Amino acid sequence: MTQPIRVLIVDDHALVRKGLCALLDAKSEVTAVGEAADGDEAVSKARALQPDVILLDLVMPRKDGIAAIREIKQETPQARILVLTSFTEDEKVFASIKAGALGYLLKDSSPLELLQAIKAVHQGQPSLHPSIALKLIQEISQPSDLPLADDPLTAREVAILKLVAQGFSNQEIAQRMHISGRTVATHVSNILSKLHLANRTQAALYALREGLAEL
Repeated sequence: MTQPIRVLIVDDHALVRKGLCALLDAKSEVTAVGEAADGDEAVSKARALQPDVILLDLVMPRKDGIAAIREIKQETPQARILVLTSFTEDEKVFASIKAGALGYLLKDSSPLELLQAIKAVHQGQPSLHPSIALKLIQEISQPSDLPLADDPLTAREVAILKLVAQGFSNQEIAQRMHISGRTVATHVSNILSKLHLANRTQAALYALREGLAEL
């Protein structure tokens, strides 16, 4: 039997945390392994529990969610973080994605949407609420302050970037292209480096901006 996805829930409201715990524990595919009430506690619990996915609010006491994302990602670059918040302000959306969040979901989402987002983030795939995706597309369509690397993307890297933008995991891309998962991971790393991007979410949005994929 497949092990459930281990989720750390971070929110400063106890009722929200308990409700999310009850929701997740009712599903066999996921389980809540811990709770944190602020950003400082989120960092320490993430360190201690090493959860598969961190479900994290942005507005919290002591240390806000964006600062917590940065610190968690510095300590554990492979940490997979899904923002769950009520806020759609551009500066919060952009800052959380730039800090390293792989997904951004609004609290008015359905339980099914939440479960799907957790699964996607756990697999390393971007998961964005549609309204957030549109905001990010508009943002990334602005000229970048960072120049592209001298070395352009190869044809294979462009092909892999298109599949990343369509939400395929490394293993799925490997199967489609008849190469190893490790080779795909190397190509993805090279793509992010050449384009000066932080994660797969930004890569997917770049592909959308350049017309390599459609929303």
